[in-house]
Amino acid sequence: MTNNVNEFDSIDVVNSDRNHVWHHLTQHKAFEKSDPMVIVNGEGLRVWDAKGNEYLDAVSGAVWTVNVGYGRTEIADAVRDQLVKMNYFAQSAGNIPAAQFAKKLIEKMPGMSRVYYSNSGSEANEKAFKIVRQIAHKKYGGKKTKILYRERDYHGTTIGTLSATGQFERKNQYGPFVPDFVEVPHCCEYRAQEDADKENYGVWAANQIEKVILAEGPETVGAICLEPITAGGGVIEAPEGYWPRVQEICKQYDVLLHIDEVVCGLGRTGQWFGYQHYNIQPDLVTMAKGVASGYAAISCTVTTEAVFDAFKEDEDPRMGYFRDISTFGGCTAGPAAALVNMQIIEDEKLLDNVNAQGDYLQTQLNALKNKHAIIGDVRGKGLFAGFEMVKDRTTKEPVDESVVMAVAGHCMANGVIIGRTNRSFKEFNNTICLAPALIITREEIDLVIKAIDEALSAVTSSL
Repeated sequence: MTNNVNEFDSIDVVNSDRNHVWHHLTQHKAFEKSDPMVIVNGEGLRVWDAKGNEYLDAVSGAVWTVNVGYGRTEIADAVRDQLVKMNYFAQSAGNIPAAQFAKKLIEKMPGMSRVYYSNSGSEANEKAFKIVRQIAHKKYGGKKTKILYRERDYHGTTIGTLSATGQFERKNQYGPFVPDFVEVPHCCEYRAQEDADKENYGVWAANQIEKVILAEGPETVGAICLEPITAGGGVIEAPEGYWPRVQEICKQYDVLLHIDEVVCGLGRTGQWFGYQHYNIQPDLVTMAKGVASGYAAISCTVTTEAVFDAFKEDEDPRMGYFRDISTFGGCTAGPAAALVNMQIIEDEKLLDNVNAQGDYLQTQLNALKNKHAIIGDVRGKGLFAGFEMVKDRTTKEPVDESVVMAVAGHCMANGVIIGRTNRSFKEFNNTICLAPALIITREEIDLVIKAIDEALSAVTSSL
């Protein structure tokens, strides 16, 4: 595919965008001197902008979403066919694709049983928080309302989900926040706390959660919300021993375990869900992004039957059920797209590809580390990878955010789109992030690595 500029007036489109569209995560002052990027076509891992420039997208739509790649006509056709039959009815009633996808999804999630639909990851997490809070009132006299979250994790863009986000700069200027959200320490071994047990860091980091629970009072803590692998906070996988200990702590103190799979879910890490690498059983799982690979808006809050049963029978039938609604949770396009998306992952054996290409990607990133002293740590699992950039490997002092921006900018100028931590922390906006579509080939990984290699050489030569 190539960009067909005859389909539209590219100058008019770019000017309309500049004059009327408010972009996400973007400082618009730059558009006084340069044009905004407008993406017009996509196929496989490649996208084209309104000026005809071609890019290899190594972050699946910039925010880890397009898991099965661009141009999937089978998904688009399924959505179109469904919309003609029935496009929408409030989810207080069911619809065919919602029922079918829920069944298929639960088959991939042993121990889980119920699917609540909404339209974004932030909203899916909000629903989980509301479930926890209502259970606190129904079962615990309104006492177990506190929700723990982890430093460096991200759970969404609403005021509620920002209250549960451990990233200072993302939260800055948006307070005051919702009460009863309490932070626990991060589990990044490369940035281990000064007083940590370096020999058994995973268990030590998990034990810090127990300390917070005891300090707050176990009778006040209802849940803990964690990413299986921290995404925008720096692609951080917890060390060995962490997850089994977290599960023990949750059971000991009657704390619901909420796993946020918005980024890791639907094959990104080589399992259907990231938590499935660690032999744990969550009480709530939230997901969005790759659920339909961006072909339609959909998110899911998935629970165990035990959580669901807390709302099924109650002495007060007027107030005991889950009194929540998501308007666009009733759209049929989302589950229709999600069904075909999941079928593609199965039919094309994309989990196998994620594991094979993910191993190769890690090997190539570690080769870059051997070549470039500015790379301090390589991390990730499956096709979810990243590396920290440092001024000095001994001190681990992070490079300035501008250096990471320069590397990403150099790659972009040479036709490869990579990700980076973006205004999340005071000093740790120093991670390059990669999350290509699950269909990526070894040859395409080589192109990504070549672009990063050249960018690192160019940028470090000017430091």
